[in-house]
Amino acid sequence: MTIRAQRVRTWATVSFTLLAASVSLFPVNAAEDGALRFRVRERTQDNQDRWQVTLENQQWNPEQTAVVICDMWDTHTCKNAAERVAEMAPRMNDVVKNLRERGCLIIHCPSDTMQFYKDHPARHRAQGAEKIDTKIPLQRWCHLDKQREAELPIDDSDGGCDTPADQQAAWVKAWKAKSGDKRWPWTRQIAAIEIDDGRDAITDSAEAFYLMRERGIKNVIVMGVHTNMCVLGRPFSIRQMVYQGQNVVLMRDMTDAMYNPAKRPQVSHFRGTELVVEHIERHWCGTITSADVLEDRQQFVLPKHLCLR
Repeated sequence: MTIRAQRVRTWATVSFTLLAASVSLFPVNAAEDGALRFRVRERTQDNQDRWQVTLENQQWNPEQTAVVICDMWDTHTCKNAAERVAEMAPRMNDVVKNLRERGCLIIHCPSDTMQFYKDHPARHRAQGAEKIDTKIPLQRWCHLDKQREAELPIDDSDGGCDTPADQQAAWVKAWKAKSGDKRWPWTRQIAAIEIDDGRDAITDSAEAFYLMRERGIKNVIVMGVHTNMCVLGRPFSIRQMVYQGQNVVLMRDMTDAMYNPAKRPQVSHFRGTELVVEHIERHWCGTITSADVLEDRQQFVLPKHLCLR
């Protein structure tokens, strides 16, 4: 990939214009002191209102870091969405195991499935966090903030499902036959992502932030689905964690959008996901990749449906 250096800031942030901005630039080495080290990608405006991609090396204390896994359900109303989650989950599980062993708190957030986990120790751990008052109330859903961000770069008004109509009809018929009158087919987090009974937490509410505050956690890595919906809007996710003053990043190769290429701007599904990631980098927070965490020397070796090109 071609990279042209734009500027070097005095505080050691190197800015680049990227023709393909998902690449990791330097080999990542394990930190001898146990710290997490990332190259955080953001988009900032220069004095001529042009967006510039910046990459900054950051170092985080794992004991002050939480990993939020957003809505990685066992299935989905949309067939293609379910299949992409299933392809992403094994890589995500490797990331989660790595970060757990390095001392991060793992918070599993499969919304609307708390009944499944009602007797799970990780669910009880989240429920036991002391409730606190916040200056900005934590809401069940946080909509687009027109004071802070532009409109989303994709049209998801049709729900964003990109499955061919005949396949989707058969998929819906099958899950409705199994689920009865339920509005959705998911019942739990996908089993490929392991939950540690003794260390992890399970929630789909403000309990996530209460637990972070209780443990002195300031940093949040968000991963999961869907970038243009739950990853932005849930009470444990990007918009609301930023509002609470947390230092947030999105793991951009461990996410997916609900986007149908037949809708605006009529680009591929994968480009649609990229556009939402770029929106987040402009208006909300930086992004990192799984390669930064796994340090496997195979940067961006991901399930083919999720490789950002």
